[in-house]
Amino acid sequence: MAYDTVLKLADADFPTRWGHFRILGFEGRTAATAEAAEKVDGAVVLVMGEVKSGPPILRIHSQCLTGDVFHSLRCDCRQQLELALGTIAKAGAGILLYEQQEGRGIGLMAKLRAYELQDQGRDTIEANLDLGFKADHREYELPAEILKMMGVRKVRLMTNNPEKVAALVTAGIEVTERLSAEVKAMPTTERYLKTKREKMGHLVS
Repeated sequence: MAYDTVLKLADADFPTRWGHFRILGFEGRTAATAEAAEKVDGAVVLVMGEVKSGPPILRIHSQCLTGDVFHSLRCDCRQQLELALGTIAKAGAGILLYEQQEGRGIGLMAKLRAYELQDQGRDTIEANLDLGFKADHREYELPAEILKMMGVRKVRLMTNNPEKVAALVTAGIEVTERLSAEVKAMPTTERYLKTKREKMGHLVS
């Protein structure tokens, strides 16, 4: 999706238990057309240290209320978020770009309905398809545009998802290195991770 405008709406001091960041708010808008209404997407960016002198560590993290806030053990999202923040803090510089793409882009209520189907035996992809969605609705044009606005054209991307690497490259951001975002599996995440590996091509053991 191409955005007609991308705006930075906020830039503030943001101390955390991992260290001191700046927190930035961005909004991407597409104009209304005869076929579709105006669309507005948002993203929050945490920035630590100097990120323009060389390719910074970058984590693009999709919002996961159940994992990030409620510590769900159905997924590895919170573990990956904390791994990324810890890695950036250890390096002293980096970017965490938090996209509002809950449930691989299907939204929170649909994600909870997908949980119901998973309880009945579907895996994450089968549940999405049964609800009429694609396996993964996420897009990465907004992160790429935000990085360009920040003057960052090369990154060391922390991800297990090859499609995320390809999407950034296609959007004009050079990925000089892929850093693993793999975290320790638990009994509650084994099937979830197996589906990521076998059906989505994620680089997890």
